[in-house]
Amino acid sequence: MSVSSENSVKDIETKSALKENGTSPRSQNNGESVNNSRAVCRVCKRLYREPKILPCLHTFCADCIRQLEPFSVTTINGKALLPEHEFIRDHVPFTVLCPECDSEVDLPTSGADGLTTDHLALDEVFMETLLNENCVVCDLCSEGDAGKRCEVCCVNLCEFCSQAHRRQKRTSSHSIQSLEELKAQGRLSRPVLCALHPGQELRLFCEPCDAPVCLECAATFHREHRCSPAREVVHRHGDRLRELMAGSLRPRLATLEQSLQRVELSQEELGVRADALAAEVRAFARGYACAVEAHCRGLLRRLEELRLQRRNQLHLQGAQLRQAMTDARGAADFAERLLTCGTDTEILAAKAVTLRRLTQVVETGYNPSPATVAPDDGSSICFVPFEAAGEVDGYPVVGVIHAKAVDPSKCTIQGEGVQLGREGQRSEFTLVCRDASGEQMGKGGDAVLVSIVHKEKKDCTTEASIVDNNNGSYCVSYMPAVPGPYSVWVCVKAQHVKGSPFVLTVKRKFRRHRGMFHCCSFCSSGGAKEARCACPGTMPGGFQGCGHGHKGHPGKPHWSCCGSLVEASECLVRAVGTVPSSQLRTVEL
Repeated sequence: MSVSSENSVKDIETKSALKENGTSPRSQNNGESVNNSRAVCRVCKRLYREPKILPCLHTFCADCIRQLEPFSVTTINGKALLPEHEFIRDHVPFTVLCPECDSEVDLPTSGADGLTTDHLALDEVFMETLLNENCVVCDLCSEGDAGKRCEVCCVNLCEFCSQAHRRQKRTSSHSIQSLEELKAQGRLSRPVLCALHPGQELRLFCEPCDAPVCLECAATFHREHRCSPAREVVHRHGDRLRELMAGSLRPRLATLEQSLQRVELSQEELGVRADALAAEVRAFARGYACAVEAHCRGLLRRLEELRLQRRNQLHLQGAQLRQAMTDARGAADFAERLLTCGTDTEILAAKAVTLRRLTQVVETGYNPSPATVAPDDGSSICFVPFEAAGEVDGYPVVGVIHAKAVDPSKCTIQGEGVQLGREGQRSEFTLVCRDASGEQMGKGGDAVLVSIVHKEKKDCTTEASIVDNNNGSYCVSYMPAVPGPYSVWVCVKAQHVKGSPFVLTVKRKFRRHRGMFHCCSFCSSGGAKEARCACPGTMPGGFQGCGHGHKGHPGKPHWSCCGSLVEASECLVRAVGTVPSSQLRTVEL
């Protein structure tokens, strides 16, 4: 190869590296307007230079990421390192805040260099540069107007340099396209080159390493690994991303939107409710003199405090939902753009970080459901006009604002009837409704639901009777007809109370003894030979009952009907004429 040829190849490799890193002079914004926002870094407001993907799927320039301050203090051997300590950025992984979504993201030990390159952003940068430049100069000779571009080397070529490029042995197989055709496409898909072997495209995918590799890397560093063509495995990995989006992320995004709508609607209803109560308070207070007017103003101040308090709570809940929506939508948009616009290699290159972010958003993010999100619409605030409210300036006044709301998680159950019951006998327990602070509600009228269902016989239910004591407590009674295990659901406002569902064990109906508690059948029957006993003892000579000192006698008093040795016990005979297999049939003596 001639010296000029070697220099040409070196120039191509150098300018290709500059283009890959986004450091070419033509890749800067230079104050010109940029139509494509996807090609501009949100931090420096310029075209991307070496774009890197953070774990939250937001892309920034590598230099912009390096300038981010650590969010958490790093300690080594018990000593805290300051954020400006150079050792943190060079050797220790640390956490930063994403400039876009304020998420806490962990940077690898190698810092920004260890993050995944956003090849889609590089494509957008080149396309934006290509569309903004009316006259593109050849990157090799810097003299002629460039009309073509090498997809592998990523350089613009004039007609003469294009022909010379094809004559070079190392670049003869490179694909060269017309710049006009690239501009007409509106979307540029550039080959992703290997960082270790310039000029080699990443066409293979190493399964053990989970990363795209070139042919030379596969033959050297991944010789013992299973490497497959990228076009053969991209569908399998892409389907995994699509499945996660369609099965989890999209439904979650819809749930978040519904929850946010409910919160916004509740904010409006809260205002309407507060205004209505204010009008009611004013109408009631107009019948009183100055003291009552002062009391009215006090009630209005209390109502305004409650409205501000509830509105702040709803505002916080709405902010959490909006942040969760932003995270979910950002991850979904990136993954969707990657799957629809990215090449096979680009999908595989960003697959790992995308999967981690999607999984993080689905599993660890703020994840409410329509059943659990219960915004406060002010229904717990009520005005009681005829309740004594003390004195104002020596005058007794009435009218109180109540703001207590029952909290199902703080409600308690009193009584053993929720755990133990007896067949055919009425049992009961007490439900005590409490507010968020754990105090008992002073009034009744809450929506209480009790359901008692047999665990083994699903069609077997027991009706529960609920009595409102009008003091925040409710008496629940029931009479089970079938013994066995039951599941007891106790709900207030369609939500389970603390401990619900409970496990209820219903025992069989108490069986009384049909015989007598005696020392032996010989004594109790006056020596009757036909008398029998449930114990296995018998006497010789044809006497069928038990006697003192004979074989099988328990040696202590026992029941003649079942042989039980405990006087205050339940009869072991389960049915008439039936005894345990180890005992004789008994009759009442």
